[in-house]
Amino acid sequence: MKRIMLFVMTNLAVVVVLGVVANLLGVNRYLSASGLDLGALMGFALLMGFGGAIISLLISKPIAKWSAGVRIIEQPQNADEAWIVQTVRKFADQAGIGMPEVGIFDAEPNAFATGAFKNSALVAVSTGLLQGMTREEVEAVIGHEVAHIANGDMVTMALIQGVMNTFVVFLSRVIGYAVDSFLRRGDNQQSGPGIGYMVTTIVLDILLGFLAAIIVAWFSRQREFRADAGAAQLMGRRQPMVNALARLGGLTPAELPKSISAMGIAGGIGQLFSTHPPIEERIAALQNAQG
Repeated sequence: MKRIMLFVMTNLAVVVVLGVVANLLGVNRYLSASGLDLGALMGFALLMGFGGAIISLLISKPIAKWSAGVRIIEQPQNADEAWIVQTVRKFADQAGIGMPEVGIFDAEPNAFATGAFKNSALVAVSTGLLQGMTREEVEAVIGHEVAHIANGDMVTMALIQGVMNTFVVFLSRVIGYAVDSFLRRGDNQQSGPGIGYMVTTIVLDILLGFLAAIIVAWFSRQREFRADAGAAQLMGRRQPMVNALARLGGLTPAELPKSISAMGIAGGIGQLFSTHPPIEERIAALQNAQG
């Protein structure tokens, strides 16, 4: 229930903020008496597309802490927590990034990294991961998450999402205007957009949104291969990451909140919309890598 409320409240806040900004800047006035103002529409599309992606990125860490129930390790309370913090620090130093916050959350095996900036990110592992894997395998998973941070994957995914959102907003409204103009040809008393524009825009927002999600998911899958390779590089050999993936394939990973699922060690359903490649493909890519 908390995750649902959080999702609704976050999206509502983003919509309200973007709506206010759009009104203040006037970039929502892309339909004029003389037709479609493409420059104003592009400004509106950029604001809506990148605005939502950037806001989501900036609030990603606090949202992740709340939605996943992460407990930040301020002072290690036992040997396991001390080891996790030490491992994250070791990999962060190797990767040349600032020390991330380190946390634990109660769930089945999974882990994730998030945050808008490389030097102030968050790495969190689940209790199920600690209980279901060997220390070497957990170390490989932590290396995978640190590699995500070092590669700037959170920012990259936000930018890709922003580009996709922008195209969705822009194209749906251009096509909606064309459809509306065709349906209302010969009407000399047009005043504002008609029903054809409204219906077409809504339908295309949904359809193009699905297409954009497929493209974003494809980029996310490529990013996973790179993070696997990054973990192997941090550890100095590939086998621990191979073993961790093989172990993960036999476990039931925890479901992460939508806002951070792409940054987990495992997640996603369906081939087109999955944010992660199949475990078998990831293992094969590591085993076939040169060096």
